[in-house]
Amino acid sequence: MTRIDDTFARLRADNKKAFVAYIMAGDPSPEHSLDIMRGLPAAGVDIIELGVPFTDPMADGATIQLAGQRALAAGMTLTKTLAMVRTFREGDQQTPIVLMGYYNPIYSHGVARFLTDANDAGIDGLIVVDLPPEEDDELCIPAQKAGLNFIRLATPTTDDARLPVVLTNTSGFVYYVSITGITGAAAAQAADVAPEVARIKSRTDLPVIVGFGITTPEAAQSIAAVADGCVVGSAIVAEIAAGKSAQDVLAFVGSLADGAHRA
Repeated sequence: MTRIDDTFARLRADNKKAFVAYIMAGDPSPEHSLDIMRGLPAAGVDIIELGVPFTDPMADGATIQLAGQRALAAGMTLTKTLAMVRTFREGDQQTPIVLMGYYNPIYSHGVARFLTDANDAGIDGLIVVDLPPEEDDELCIPAQKAGLNFIRLATPTTDDARLPVVLTNTSGFVYYVSITGITGAAAAQAADVAPEVARIKSRTDLPVIVGFGITTPEAAQSIAAVADGCVVGSAIVAEIAAGKSAQDVLAFVGSLADGAHRA
C-alpha cells in the first residue's frame, strides 16, 4: 500500500472525492514553489502532482510550457526537484506526491539511480507521458518493483481495444484526460466525461481521476461528481504566472478543492 492507495481508501471511507493539484517544480522560483507546495495540503489538496521542468513538453499547452521555461531559467533540475520533495517531507509525511514529466530527464539521471533517489526523497508515483505501455520494461515495471505507483493516462481516443493495454501495469489511479489535445486547451464537460469514466471503471478497480479543462470550483465539482476525483493544473499555474502571492494561490486552490469535495 502506497500513500496514494491509503489516501483513496480514506476518501472512500469518508465518501469523498479526491482533489489533485498540479504545480511546476521551481516555478517561478524554487523558494516560491516550495512555499506553495507546503501550503497545498492545508488548502484541501489530497494528492500533489509535481511537474518536472523539461525543454520539450509535448503534451502541455502554453501555460505549463511557460511554467517549465520559468523553472528552467530559475535553475530547476530533476535533482533539485527531488531535493524540493525531501524538504517538503521534513514537515509532511502523509500527502502523496506524484512526479509528472517526461522520460528524457529520468533516462539522463539513470533509471536505477532515479528510482532510488525518488524513493529516498518521498515520491509515491510517476506519470511519464511519453512512455507508452509497449515500453513498460524501461521504467514502469522497475518503478513498481521499487514500490512506486505508475499512473497511466487514458484519453477520449483510447478505444476498447487499446484500453486493456493502457490499464496493464497501471497502479495508484487512472488519469483520464477529458479532452483531446494539450493541457489548458478547452473546458471539460461532465456529460462527455461520465460515460468514459464508466467505461474505464468497468475494466479496472483503480480510481479514475479526471484532468484537463477544469478551471473553476463549479467545474471541479461537476467533474468530480462523475469520477473518483479531479486534477487541476493549468488554472493553478496561471495564478502563479500572474505573480500572485503564495497565500493568494493557495486561496484559489482551496476554492477548487472545496468544489471537488462537494461532489
